[in-house]
Amino acid sequence: MPRAHAEARDPLALHKLARDLGAGPFAAVVLFVSPVADRKQLEAGLPEAFPGVTVIGCTTAGEISPEGYSDGEIVAIALPLAAFAVDCLGIDLDRLDGQELIGRLIRARAGLARRHGEWEDEFAFVVVDGLSIREDELTAALGPGLGPVPLFGGSAGDGTRFAETFVLQDGRFRQGRAVLMLVRTACKVKVFSLNHLTPTNRRMVVTGADPARRVVHQINAEPAAQEYARLLGKDPGQLTTFTFAAHPLVVRIGGSHHVRAIQRLADNGDLVFFSAIDEGLVLTLAEPQDMALHLDRALTDLSSGGRPAAILACDCILRRIEALENQRFGAVSALLKQHGVVGFSTYGEQLNSMHVNQTMTGVAIYPPKG
Repeated sequence: MPRAHAEARDPLALHKLARDLGAGPFAAVVLFVSPVADRKQLEAGLPEAFPGVTVIGCTTAGEISPEGYSDGEIVAIALPLAAFAVDCLGIDLDRLDGQELIGRLIRARAGLARRHGEWEDEFAFVVVDGLSIREDELTAALGPGLGPVPLFGGSAGDGTRFAETFVLQDGRFRQGRAVLMLVRTACKVKVFSLNHLTPTNRRMVVTGADPARRVVHQINAEPAAQEYARLLGKDPGQLTTFTFAAHPLVVRIGGSHHVRAIQRLADNGDLVFFSAIDEGLVLTLAEPQDMALHLDRALTDLSSGGRPAAILACDCILRRIEALENQRFGAVSALLKQHGVVGFSTYGEQLNSMHVNQTMTGVAIYPPKG
């Protein structure tokens, strides 16, 4: 699986990526672009760098290159035409029509199956504007049209600024958009999700919220930040992004716990979340295991039947922050390199019909059968 990376500020970045990926031919190229890159310059250079090739991507909250965690780069992965076929659907999040989207998905899936019936494996990959607050609605709409096709993806990032995020499709970086790539392949694939969190017995109830903005005003009928801090034994003034990464909240859905991560503390003491939140929701505090040990076990398990040719991953920004604060950044980065993981740090992750946080979602791609 061809992979490459280049400095995002380098005017020749696209030329270097195209050179290092090789001649192809490719069914698609995926780019994970640091927010420091000159997007207009990239848009102008894409037709020459990748003529006739489907190119999608997004801005990031950090990259995962073939060397591990990186920052200020553009990371590329190419899907060779000999073993992959794709169909990419652009989605305007302000005009999201579930029925229309289901129809588009069914037609696209049928077209790929008709053209490549000899290939049995398939998956769907989505990137979405990470500040749109529409990921939960999007994943719910995608589910019925995808049927048994496993979906994973990530929300575009903007470093730790949370100011503007962009999705790349049809040669343009745009806001308020998502792009779904349907993939049919001769390779064996496995979509996965992992996190290193263990629920505790400390629970709380959301008693005041603004679901449309993912804002919680009250927990247990007390000001949200104040009550969250009390349960941690901390002063509300001590709450930081690392606190939220180190002490995440989870919700039980369908027999499993899923993270509802806190993005930031508002000036008025409200808590702003990365994903859907509502009044009456019961949240449970979770405690992290050692991230590096857990990641090594999980990635090793993906190689139990043979080593993947590549792993494409969407890794929450909170995992990166936690690794940095706990002096596990180097160890985690080395494991990502060792296991051939490339991708980006996200503002949220998608898995099938759910939008989640503080996880790594991805697909392990194995060599073609036979």
